[in-house]
Amino acid sequence: MNRFKFLVYIIYIFPITNNSLTSATWNQWRGPNRDGIIPTSQPWPKSISKDTLKLQWERPLDKGYSSPIVSDEMVFTVETVEAKNEVVRAFDRQSGKQIWKTTWIGALKVPFFARKNGSWVRSTPAYDGTHLYVGGIRDVLVCMDAKTGEITWELDFVKKFGSKLPSFGFVCSPLIDGKDLYIQAGGGLAKLDKQSGKVLWRGLNDGGGMWGSAFSSPVIRELNGVRQLIVQSREKLMGVNMMTGETLWEKKVKAFRGMNILTPTTYGNSIFTSVYGGRSTLFDIRKSGKGFEAKALWDNGQQGYMSSPVLIGDHAYHHLRKKRFVCMDLKDGEIEWTSERTFGEYWSMISNGERILALDEKGILFHINPSPKKFKLLEERKLTDHESWAHLGMDGKQVFIRHLNGIQCYTWE
Repeated sequence: MNRFKFLVYIIYIFPITNNSLTSATWNQWRGPNRDGIIPTSQPWPKSISKDTLKLQWERPLDKGYSSPIVSDEMVFTVETVEAKNEVVRAFDRQSGKQIWKTTWIGALKVPFFARKNGSWVRSTPAYDGTHLYVGGIRDVLVCMDAKTGEITWELDFVKKFGSKLPSFGFVCSPLIDGKDLYIQAGGGLAKLDKQSGKVLWRGLNDGGGMWGSAFSSPVIRELNGVRQLIVQSREKLMGVNMMTGETLWEKKVKAFRGMNILTPTTYGNSIFTSVYGGRSTLFDIRKSGKGFEAKALWDNGQQGYMSSPVLIGDHAYHHLRKKRFVCMDLKDGEIEWTSERTFGEYWSMISNGERILALDEKGILFHINPSPKKFKLLEERKLTDHESWAHLGMDGKQVFIRHLNGIQCYTWE
């Protein structure tokens, strides 16, 4: 802890007058339930045209894949600066003024074959109403006071557990549940006391390094009456007992170079996943004796990549490795339609169950009417010329776009 403090720089610039920081809608990876879905009661833009969806402010940043996180007053960003430091910033949501900035030393070069996508911070923070939990690329987890940027604690997984440094960096985004925090880091899965950073249990050791170290992020779901952690490693899809870390069920998921990237998605008591170099599969999780078993209900030849789907009703709307958008019937795996048009390599999506906003890595925002009958693209708009790999964020009447060189805040009336 002392080592880390010497490397930290905190600049407190613009005070917040409201003493309470309550959790807003977009407080973690993929939103409130980590599935890209917001309630239908939340505001939604009628259009994404320039006349309706207007740029409120924009600020320059250095590069990063970490997605923006939102509190009632602030929006938080993470970046890699000069291939040396990691920087967390807090901006006022309405004005874009920087409130604080915290810096520590942290950088890593990914393998040469992945370097075209950059050696920048990847993990998206989680916000619990008072603190921000940030994953640094060198397998370091940092807890910060969200009001001031002051560091409360930090955990260096490589130093603590002797695990190999993840070759592609710390990718998983932390998951908060009450007093606990779950994270795939340090060559495995860990449960932490979020207040102190104490490790409560650690399991699913995969060795870290090149062939371990997860690309996915966990979710919490109730399956057949049992609340559990759904985890996707480089090789397996698993259900984990949240109290003990015991594996409740597991299923191998084959992917090229272990590229199991998308966030596991639940449909009833089943789990959907889709992998690079593999297939799309729906696994049914059933009780068996005193435990569980996982059985594939169906699979098809559609290959996912980095994009996670949104589920609406009985259908998954999914951007594929082949750069097309599909609607998949989750009951039997049949493809309702495939877009004739190809798009970019990656989409991040938000839906209220009636419409979808999708951000392409080319900086294009799409407004879609989700229908099993046909692909209905309502509008599209180029928001930035910079690449946009971070997941878009949305809260109230604001949309946040974190492109490689900055952050934009759009609003509508």
